[in-house]
Amino acid sequence: MTDYLDRIGAGKILLSKEPFSFDWTPPSLVGREKELMEIASIFIGIDNPNVSARVTIMGPVGSGKTVLAKRFSDDLIKKLEGRRKIVSIHINCRNYSRTSQVLHQIAMKLDPRHPERGFSAGEIIHTIRRNLNSHNIHLLLILDEVDVLIRKDSSDLIYRLLRIDEGQNDKGYLSLILISQELSLMNRFEAAIISRLGLSNVLKLEPYDENQLIGIAKQRALLACKSGSISEDILSKIGRYSAVSGDARMCIELLEGGIRRAEMNGMDEVRIEDIEPSQFRESSVEPSQIDGLLEHQKLVLLGICRRLKKKDNLFSGDAKKLYILVCEEYGVKAKGHTTFLKYLKSLEIEGLIDTETVNSNTGRGRTQNITMSNSSPAELENRIEKVLSRY
Repeated sequence: MTDYLDRIGAGKILLSKEPFSFDWTPPSLVGREKELMEIASIFIGIDNPNVSARVTIMGPVGSGKTVLAKRFSDDLIKKLEGRRKIVSIHINCRNYSRTSQVLHQIAMKLDPRHPERGFSAGEIIHTIRRNLNSHNIHLLLILDEVDVLIRKDSSDLIYRLLRIDEGQNDKGYLSLILISQELSLMNRFEAAIISRLGLSNVLKLEPYDENQLIGIAKQRALLACKSGSISEDILSKIGRYSAVSGDARMCIELLEGGIRRAEMNGMDEVRIEDIEPSQFRESSVEPSQIDGLLEHQKLVLLGICRRLKKKDNLFSGDAKKLYILVCEEYGVKAKGHTTFLKYLKSLEIEGLIDTETVNSNTGRGRTQNITMSNSSPAELENRIEKVLSRY
């Protein structure tokens, strides 16, 4: 009756799930080495008891904001051990979106005996400062998704935290790291807060590129899986799939999902079919999927469909030529090569085409072999032509 439970703990591929947890901080950061150096330069002098620092980290979902802050705080605590006692507290403001909730979390983490109710914000701040002073602690406070707090409860708490050192004989009690995916975050602050945070202390993260995402997938695979269970080709494919969004979370989810499907099928290694994003989708293409594409994505796909009606596959170079012809047909200026490749990746993510990196038939280099296993090229062609006729 319980034979289905035998697979639990079988571990044909997976040795540890920890590296796939969003709360897990890797021992080193892939693709964010430069940003770590930038934060370190902002925190110069932090080993001095009179010094505090502030940095604001902004970037899209999955760009590594939280893990960057956590890796830096862990490294800083270790680096200054025996020289300055630093305690790091991370609070996600989506979970604690009121001033009173944030302050209570800080007070509780510094002293678990702190009462839950009965104190004003000013009294809790006074208690926090007294705790830091009596234990000779410098607090490194990370406020994640801080824009949620500001929208719900104003920026008053940020201002009060920035002034916590005032009148304390120049003693630095608190350093602050603000994290937000809202790139216009600084516009929410009044001039006094911006002045204290410092516009030069703003760090804007770009989405990860393909090579960085491959590196992230490789790092997690090495730490979580049995040796040889995930090939370089699989890791490259994962990096390429997730490069459209630049989202490390998608990269990690693709890897974890691929491992799970492979193990469910009794395999001891991950295969291409285990990690394709189309595995998450229905086998048929919904009309809304085509309607939701950008105009040039439709034009690229139309050229591909016209060729795949007659042949089983085509290469990316041919797809580019067909795209240019389709653009001429519809009186549209074709996009450049880099943008074209981005459209190819996005169509693959949508499960509309399949691609495989192969050796080029015309000289050196690599190219993309394009096929379509998830839908009928002729049906897609008709749908795209109908949509384009509305423009």
